[in-house]
Amino acid sequence: MLSLHDELRAFYQRSGFGAQLGKRPLTVPVYTGCMLVPLPNIETRRRYLTQHDLHHLVTGFSVGRIGEGEVSAWELGTGSMLFSPLLGTMNLIALSTGLVLEPQRMWRAFRLGCRSRNVYAPTGPSAFDTTRWASLAVLRADLLNVPRRAVPLSLRAVEFGCYAALAMLVHALIALPALMVRVVTDIGLGYSVFEIVKPKKRADLY
Repeated sequence: MLSLHDELRAFYQRSGFGAQLGKRPLTVPVYTGCMLVPLPNIETRRRYLTQHDLHHLVTGFSVGRIGEGEVSAWELGTGSMLFSPLLGTMNLIALSTGLVLEPQRMWRAFRLGCRSRNVYAPTGPSAFDTTRWASLAVLRADLLNVPRRAVPLSLRAVEFGCYAALAMLVHALIALPALMVRVVTDIGLGYSVFEIVKPKKRADLY
């Protein structure tokens, strides 16, 4: 049975992130719709990146645009916005792209998060507490479908709707300036308007 360390190493290798745990550049490309926009790899993200990656392992959601949206929706359902508004805002960025591509999957992931808990809580054990979370199976059993305060589904739907509206607002604040820069750059490089607006076939939606 693999330890959490080994599971993470395998996850990073499968995802093309390299074998070294937690290694990331100073900037990180973030999907905003059809574009990758480089954003600062801020300290909050760097600090909690391993926990976020553990959430990918726990939920089984991918590192593609849809999968990142699902993990973000799940984290919001677990209360990431209450734990850290900055982390919650980062969740909104990924959620916005997921909402455009697969809104029903985002809703299902959010509902699963409402029945789960994350590993961000500062009072809980660390992400590598091998005495409590000796394996991925143990971690999943501890985080998924755990008893939480019952909230009517209608209220959860309102909560998700608020997150969705905020996500699209954040998306617009990031994507529109990036789109204008891209159009101006492409025109400067001699591309035609048709080439600029032509959709590109993508293999990273999963």
